[in-house]
Amino acid sequence: MNGPNPEKENHPDYVMEAIRKDYIAEIDVWFEDGKWFLGHDSPKYEIDIHFLYSQARFLWCHAKNIKALRELSTRGLHCFWHQNDDVALTSQGYLWTYPGKELTLKSICVKPETIENADLKKCAGICSDYIENYRFKRD
Repeated sequence: MNGPNPEKENHPDYVMEAIRKDYIAEIDVWFEDGKWFLGHDSPKYEIDIHFLYSQARFLWCHAKNIKALRELSTRGLHCFWHQNDDVALTSQGYLWTYPGKELTLKSICVKPETIENADLKKCAGICSDYIENYRFKRD
């Protein structure tokens, strides 16, 4: 929340810490061999589907493999898939917008700390490793 933390990233306890601080968390979700996992580069932390359901209103699930996208979308969980696309449409109609690309009122501004003069009033939300720096910027 105050910078990248690869050791904790996507760990269920770290996700819950963000939720307890009233943030919505973007998590990296994998579905392999009938099991759910969190992890950025690979399926690292096995989780139960109930973790996703119980925290659904606080989670944006970045499907990391096509199996995860299929399963998340058929279960009604907020999800999206992207790689280096300019924009990706989430299952709830938001535009997950690559850093530096044009923002709209339905956009999520990804990594605004990498964008010079990002106009955060032109987006619906922010995704940042430094999210604490943006807590009151939009008011």
